[in-house]
Amino acid sequence: MNPYVSLLIMAAVALVVAAGGLVLSAIVSPNKRNRVKTANYECGIDPTPSNTEHGRFPVGFYLVGMTFIIFDVEVVFLYPWATAFAELRIFGMLAALLFIALITVPYVLEWRRGGLDWD
Repeated sequence: MNPYVSLLIMAAVALVVAAGGLVLSAIVSPNKRNRVKTANYECGIDPTPSNTEHGRFPVGFYLVGMTFIIFDVEVVFLYPWATAFAELRIFGMLAALLFIALITVPYVLEWRRGGLDWD
């Protein structure tokens, strides 16, 4: 069996789950719109004119979210390594350890800088 078949099956299942969730939410959800439902939600802060026009908007939530996405995408690169682990032997192990070290260094720097703090 081709080693990419399992990857294609996983991608197909993910696509079906994503599309199914969108279709199901469109069918089941109530379609009554009101001002509260259509208002922007800005991390728990009410979008008043004083917050948006005169002051700087706190972007800490978005920075933590983007940091998570960056590191999450980097970890996805370990999936092909895990599927071909038996054929790669010691070279694959050293490459994976180097990759994990390269992911860990910016994570530790971001942590020490305070980029993961909510305060």
